[in-house]
Amino acid sequence: MSIPTPANSSLNLRLCLLSALGICAPSLSQAALLPSIVNEQNEQTAINADTAPTTELDEIVVTASRTPTKVTNTIAQTRVIDSEELQRYQGQSVLDVLSNQPGINITQSGGMGTTSNFYMRGFDSKQVLMLIDGVRYESISSGTPAINLLSADQIDRIEILYGATGASLYGSDAMGGVIQIFTKGSNATTNNASVTAGVGSHNLYNVGVNGQYAASGTALSLGASRTKTDGFNAIANPSSSNYYPDDDGFETNNASLALNHHLSDEVSMGLSALYSESTTEFDSYGKTVPNAYADQKNGSANTYIQYQTPLSVTKLSYGQSIDKSTSHDGNSIDYKQGSQFDTTQKQARLETNINAQPGTAILGAEWLSQNLEASDVNDWSTGAPVKTAYDPDNRIVKSAFVGYQLADQYYDLQANYRVDDNSQYDTQNTYNLGVAIRPMTGLRIGANYATGFRAPTFNDLYFPGYNNPNLKPEHSKSTEAFIEFANDTQRTRVTGYRTDAENLIASGSNIGKAKIKGASLTSDWTFESLLFGLGYDYLEATDDTSNSPNYGNDIRYRPNHSGTVYIGYQQPSYDVRVEAKHTGDRFNDETNKTKLDAYTLVNLSGNVYITPQLRANLRVNNITDEEYTLSNQYGDVYATDGTSYFGSLTYSFY
Repeated sequence: MSIPTPANSSLNLRLCLLSALGICAPSLSQAALLPSIVNEQNEQTAINADTAPTTELDEIVVTASRTPTKVTNTIAQTRVIDSEELQRYQGQSVLDVLSNQPGINITQSGGMGTTSNFYMRGFDSKQVLMLIDGVRYESISSGTPAINLLSADQIDRIEILYGATGASLYGSDAMGGVIQIFTKGSNATTNNASVTAGVGSHNLYNVGVNGQYAASGTALSLGASRTKTDGFNAIANPSSSNYYPDDDGFETNNASLALNHHLSDEVSMGLSALYSESTTEFDSYGKTVPNAYADQKNGSANTYIQYQTPLSVTKLSYGQSIDKSTSHDGNSIDYKQGSQFDTTQKQARLETNINAQPGTAILGAEWLSQNLEASDVNDWSTGAPVKTAYDPDNRIVKSAFVGYQLADQYYDLQANYRVDDNSQYDTQNTYNLGVAIRPMTGLRIGANYATGFRAPTFNDLYFPGYNNPNLKPEHSKSTEAFIEFANDTQRTRVTGYRTDAENLIASGSNIGKAKIKGASLTSDWTFESLLFGLGYDYLEATDDTSNSPNYGNDIRYRPNHSGTVYIGYQQPSYDVRVEAKHTGDRFNDETNKTKLDAYTLVNLSGNVYITPQLRANLRVNNITDEEYTLSNQYGDVYATDGTSYFGSLTYSFY
């Protein structure tokens, strides 16, 4: 179910640019090791009946620095969700994956495909940058990424960078962090194909096929899937609700293509394309339309060429994404025609990584064009048509960035600086500086300082009744310090942080301030066949606007306490994992008068390798049938699912 709001027009069903932007080479020694790093990653993620799944505690990440870096060399808090863990979320979305990660909490107005939001380090999804293969994924009208529409089946890995370090690397919207999704097929090295079919609760079914071909310097990957469910009634209080209470179904079809070719040892090129088509049912406000639904069609394509030498790697890429979202509900002037929000994003990037002995220097420039076309809608209070033309309906962002990274045996260093010139507001400068030292084997201590900003969305600037074309970007200053201990069997980190944010957009003005401070504990262990991990987050996110009646209040939907714990057991023929996620009390409103109760969800997942080619997968969510609430809007409590399951069979052709 969804409430159409100016901040979330047309269900936020947005899919943005998906590119083939690859991993840029690091320093001379790192560049020489890059092929082995890629092969190592592929070997680590291969799962079959002859090799039990493993957990790698020192994985390679690129999001934290734009260069391949070991997790134990990153300064900002970083987490990797690899293909093995994603395999446990078959038939589910990226939102489901992130909801079980440390330090991330969500809201959602119903089941699959419905409007959602997530929160990290005290910021909501508009202030956390989402990338897909290096390219922004967000709605240019509402500013939120529709991760509830992204299938986990087509994803190879997810990297989470906590805090504002990413602002000086990627620009706007990274005050709370960066989440980057890497799609399947970009590093195909073997020939294989697989077919998956699964069923679950609420008449959910999922079918998919994926194939890869690799030979003579050419790699081709193709994938397609379909998911459909009857859903459930998203209204928990139907007798007093302002919405029409019925089951809200969801269906989506997805297709993807990735092609990479090496013209020589130095030159490579490629392209990627993605198409997604989905329909989400929701309940229209006022019960005027009993069968409201939204259609979403998305397309993206990207092409690149890369030149690599022992001293540098340079990549030039260009991509374009299209998005068409049409909602058929009481907010539409014509129900059949619906209210439409069409967006287009065009992006070009030139980036070079240079051996700067003893570290790596990064130089880059970006060009981004964002365009939005929207139809008229009905005013909720009067029913009269409202003109929603955005003026202007296009903006251009020109950016340049420079950085330096050093990963040494005894210390780590990272410094970045970025300039963004946006046609709608003043030039913005962001930077970060971080350092870590190793006083003894396995022990690391470090700190980081970063600035960040968020550009106003098109709705912030121009949506009727809420608009202010003179809005300025939001800004933040963040400090982070940590102590970490890692060895062959475990990695444990304690991080403390503080962020001061100002010029926050509220009521159409830059009037808001927020003070955010917290601490995070993460610990992951592996003992041969046994895996164990836990996370705990303490957060204080308060309104710091001195003249506000809510001064000192908790910002809504931010719990003071949250935590995760998991335990897994792995054998060559099967594996099983139990995980629990606790979310503490949090307020539903700025006045702190309505509180949502704490809840704990326990999930079970497992795989059985029946034959070398046939694998069975089962996931059971909320096995204790916990009753909980994720969202309460205008007195309407949104229902959540009880115990649910999804099982599938995957047959692989080698």
